[in-house]
Amino acid sequence: MSSAVVIGGGPAGLIAAEEMARAGVAVTVYDRMPSVGRKFLLAGHGGLNLTHTEDRAAFLARYGRSADVLAPMLDVFGPQELRDWCASLGEPTFVGSSGRVFPRSFRATPLVRAWLARLADLGVRIERRTRWTGWTDAGLALARADGEPMEVAGDVVVFALGGASWPRLGSDGGWVDPFTDRGVAVTPLRPANVGVRVRWSGVFADRFEGTPLKNVGLSVRGRPGATSHGDAMVTRTGIEGGPVYAIGAAIRDGLDADGRCVLEVDLRPTLTVDQLAERLERRRPKDSASNWLRRSLGLDPVGIGLLRESGALPTDPTQTARLVKAVPVVATGTMPLERAISTAGGIAWSEVDDALMLRRLPGTFVAGEMLDWEAPTGGYLLQASFSTGVVAARGALAWLQRDPTG
Repeated sequence: MSSAVVIGGGPAGLIAAEEMARAGVAVTVYDRMPSVGRKFLLAGHGGLNLTHTEDRAAFLARYGRSADVLAPMLDVFGPQELRDWCASLGEPTFVGSSGRVFPRSFRATPLVRAWLARLADLGVRIERRTRWTGWTDAGLALARADGEPMEVAGDVVVFALGGASWPRLGSDGGWVDPFTDRGVAVTPLRPANVGVRVRWSGVFADRFEGTPLKNVGLSVRGRPGATSHGDAMVTRTGIEGGPVYAIGAAIRDGLDADGRCVLEVDLRPTLTVDQLAERLERRRPKDSASNWLRRSLGLDPVGIGLLRESGALPTDPTQTARLVKAVPVVATGTMPLERAISTAGGIAWSEVDDALMLRRLPGTFVAGEMLDWEAPTGGYLLQASFSTGVVAARGALAWLQRDPTG
């Protein structure tokens, strides 16, 4: 019987283990935490958004610069395959109003419990509290929680160690140095799906910290196409939420280029400048600026406060309308990596073949967030993690079945 070692017990590693075990391979998963799937379980606190049902072109566009390389992997194991897999574990899915897909139980725990039971039935061994530390001449070097070293080997190896976000859950990016020492090119790990820093005035931060900006449009000045909409959240030191995460790559590009990035917040995305100006022309003589904006446009206090953060409010209806459609917010940086939901960067695509095998280490495969891709929240992160895990596993199986004599 062939053997496989999987390093990392997140979704990518566990689905790779399942795929190989189904083919009759003896699989052992090593994870440094006391239990596997911790980040997966954390995602379940918000309902466990597994994937999305939007059309293929829009879906692929969420992966930005990595869309073309991920496309064939999403064809191998895409949204429908992921939903079928969940149903096979007794956890059927449903589609929310936004097109997001959730398990019917709306929780991760039942799914993980059923998954671990299946893996056990398939003979997959899971060794917890065991950290990978590098390579030896004969295989892989690991260390148990008490520091005791050990060495393991497999006919194939799949690495699925995640990025560097949520280090307390196991993904700390500690794999980067051993891989670069072996000559593997790794794009620096950076925060993705993370809030941005804004130097709010003390008055604004005190009053509106924790207040949502509901149904706003968001764009990056000077970067066409970097637009999003939804509910953002004002924090004491900046702004975060889905619309921010969706244009995170463009925000980072702006910060890299200029050290600052101007976001433009559209407080009324369903109305044009002309429509807003027409409403603003009906100002009552005794209306204060706040009452004018509230009565004419229905702006709430946080929206009015955001307008005031940009400077003195214009009195001309057209100028005010233009400001409402593009309130400038200067981002000076992102929150740190440990505050991020996911990671950008990772092993360069040039280092792996179409089966996700490392060109420098034949028989060694990589899956999940270790690879250099990113995506916004909304099911895209988990979907690509599962997809790359399946592709890596099938690549490993093909490697095991090759004819060594050529």
